[in-house]
Amino acid sequence: MKPESIGRVLGIGLRVAGRVAGQHIANTSASSAAPQTEPHNIGARAQAAGHTTRTVGRGISGFLKPFRTVGGKIWLEVVGAFFFLPVLAFSPVLWRTRASWQQGPDHRTFLSAAVIIVIFLYLGVSSFWRAGRRR
Repeated sequence: MKPESIGRVLGIGLRVAGRVAGQHIANTSASSAAPQTEPHNIGARAQAAGHTTRTVGRGISGFLKPFRTVGGKIWLEVVGAFFFLPVLAFSPVLWRTRASWQQGPDHRTFLSAAVIIVIFLYLGVSSFWRAGRRR
Protein backbone atom coordinates (compact mmCIF):
# COMPACT_ATOMS: atom_id res chain seq x y z
CA MET A 1 0.00 0.00 0.00
CA LYS A 2 1.33 3.42 -0.87
CA PRO A 3 2.21 5.81 1.96
CA GLU A 4 -0.19 8.40 0.55
CA SER A 5 -3.11 5.97 0.68
CA ILE A 6 -2.21 4.81 4.21
CA GLY A 7 -2.26 8.42 5.41
CA ARG A 8 -5.53 9.05 3.61
CA VAL A 9 -7.16 5.97 5.15
CA LEU A 10 -5.90 6.88 8.63
CA GLY A 11 -7.19 10.44 8.24
CA ILE A 12 -10.61 9.26 7.10
CA GLY A 13 -10.75 6.76 9.97
CA LEU A 14 -9.92 9.45 12.50
CA ARG A 15 -12.53 11.82 11.07
CA VAL A 16 -15.21 9.11 11.19
CA ALA A 17 -14.28 8.16 14.76
CA GLY A 18 -14.35 11.84 15.80
CA ARG A 19 -17.74 12.37 14.20
CA VAL A 20 -19.13 9.25 15.89
CA ALA A 21 -17.75 10.34 19.27
CA GLY A 22 -19.28 13.82 18.80
CA GLN A 23 -22.68 12.33 17.97
CA HIS A 24 -22.45 10.02 20.95
CA ILE A 25 -21.63 12.90 23.29
CA ALA A 26 -24.50 14.97 21.82
CA ASN A 27 -26.93 12.06 22.25
CA THR A 28 -25.75 11.46 25.81
CA SER A 29 -26.21 15.10 26.83
CA ALA A 30 -29.62 15.28 25.15
CA SER A 31 -30.82 12.06 26.80
CA SER A 32 -29.58 13.13 30.25
CA ALA A 33 -31.59 16.36 29.98
CA ALA A 34 -34.82 14.45 29.19
CA PRO A 35 -36.88 13.03 32.05
CA GLN A 36 -36.08 9.37 32.77
CA THR A 37 -39.57 8.37 33.97
CA GLU A 38 -41.11 7.53 30.60
CA PRO A 39 -41.04 3.75 29.83
CA HIS A 40 -41.03 4.14 26.03
CA ASN A 41 -37.94 6.39 26.30
CA ILE A 42 -35.86 3.37 27.43
CA GLY A 43 -36.45 1.55 24.14
CA ALA A 44 -35.46 4.61 22.12
CA ARG A 45 -32.32 5.04 24.20
CA ALA A 46 -31.42 1.38 23.76
CA GLN A 47 -31.90 1.67 20.00
CA ALA A 48 -29.74 4.80 19.89
CA ALA A 49 -27.05 3.04 21.94
CA GLY A 50 -27.07 0.09 19.51
CA HIS A 51 -26.76 2.43 16.55
CA THR A 52 -23.89 4.29 18.21
CA THR A 53 -22.11 1.01 18.98
CA ARG A 54 -22.41 -0.15 15.36
CA THR A 55 -21.18 3.21 14.09
CA VAL A 56 -18.20 3.22 16.46
CA GLY A 57 -17.41 -0.35 15.42
CA ARG A 58 -17.41 0.62 11.75
CA GLY A 59 -15.20 3.62 12.47
CA ILE A 60 -12.68 1.56 14.41
CA SER A 61 -12.72 -1.14 11.73
CA GLY A 62 -12.00 1.45 9.05
CA PHE A 63 -9.19 2.87 11.16
CA LEU A 64 -7.56 -0.54 11.71
CA LYS A 65 -7.87 -1.81 8.12
CA PRO A 66 -4.44 -0.52 6.92
CA PHE A 67 -2.76 -2.05 9.97
CA ARG A 68 -4.47 -5.37 9.28
CA THR A 69 -3.31 -5.26 5.64
CA VAL A 70 0.29 -4.44 6.52
CA GLY A 71 0.28 -7.00 9.32
CA GLY A 72 -0.95 -9.67 6.90
CA LYS A 73 1.83 -8.85 4.45
CA ILE A 74 4.48 -8.99 7.13
CA TRP A 75 3.08 -12.27 8.43
CA LEU A 76 3.27 -13.87 4.99
CA GLU A 77 6.84 -12.68 4.52
CA VAL A 78 7.97 -14.00 7.92
CA VAL A 79 6.30 -17.35 7.29
CA GLY A 80 7.92 -17.50 3.84
CA ALA A 81 11.32 -16.89 5.40
CA PHE A 82 10.76 -19.74 7.84
CA PHE A 83 9.70 -22.01 4.98
CA PHE A 84 13.08 -21.41 3.35
CA LEU A 85 14.96 -22.69 6.42
CA PRO A 86 14.39 -26.42 5.64
CA VAL A 87 15.47 -25.73 2.06
CA LEU A 88 18.76 -24.37 3.37
CA ALA A 89 19.14 -27.24 5.85
CA PHE A 90 18.49 -30.05 3.35
CA SER A 91 20.36 -28.62 0.36
CA PRO A 92 23.76 -29.91 1.56
CA VAL A 93 22.24 -33.37 2.10
CA LEU A 94 20.86 -33.34 -1.42
CA TRP A 95 24.22 -32.25 -2.81
CA ARG A 96 26.14 -34.86 -0.79
CA THR A 97 23.87 -37.74 -1.92
CA ARG A 98 23.48 -36.64 -5.54
CA ALA A 99 25.51 -39.61 -6.81
CA SER A 100 22.89 -41.99 -5.37
CA TRP A 101 19.93 -40.38 -7.07
CA GLN A 102 18.91 -43.47 -9.06
CA GLN A 103 20.40 -46.38 -7.12
CA GLY A 104 22.85 -46.59 -4.31
CA PRO A 105 23.22 -46.63 -0.56
CA ASP A 106 21.80 -43.10 -0.07
CA HIS A 107 18.94 -43.39 -2.55
CA ARG A 108 16.19 -42.89 0.09
CA THR A 109 18.08 -40.02 1.70
CA PHE A 110 18.40 -38.29 -1.66
CA LEU A 111 14.71 -38.73 -2.49
CA SER A 112 13.62 -37.60 0.99
CA ALA A 113 15.78 -34.49 0.81
CA ALA A 114 14.53 -33.73 -2.72
CA VAL A 115 10.87 -34.03 -1.67
CA ILE A 116 11.38 -31.85 1.42
CA ILE A 117 13.22 -29.20 -0.60
CA VAL A 118 10.56 -29.10 -3.32
CA ILE A 119 7.68 -28.84 -0.83
CA PHE A 120 9.23 -26.12 1.32
CA LEU A 121 10.55 -24.22 -1.70
CA TYR A 122 7.02 -24.13 -3.09
CA LEU A 123 5.57 -23.00 0.26
CA GLY A 124 8.19 -20.25 0.68
CA VAL A 125 7.85 -18.92 -2.86
CA SER A 126 4.04 -18.99 -2.75
CA SER A 127 4.05 -17.16 0.58
CA PHE A 128 6.21 -14.35 -0.82
CA TRP A 129 4.10 -14.36 -4.00
CA ARG A 130 0.90 -13.84 -2.00
CA ALA A 131 2.52 -11.13 0.11
CA GLY A 132 3.49 -9.29 -3.08
CA ARG A 133 -0.03 -9.52 -4.50
CA ARG A 134 -1.76 -8.15 -1.38
CA ARG A 135 -2.86 -4.54 -1.50
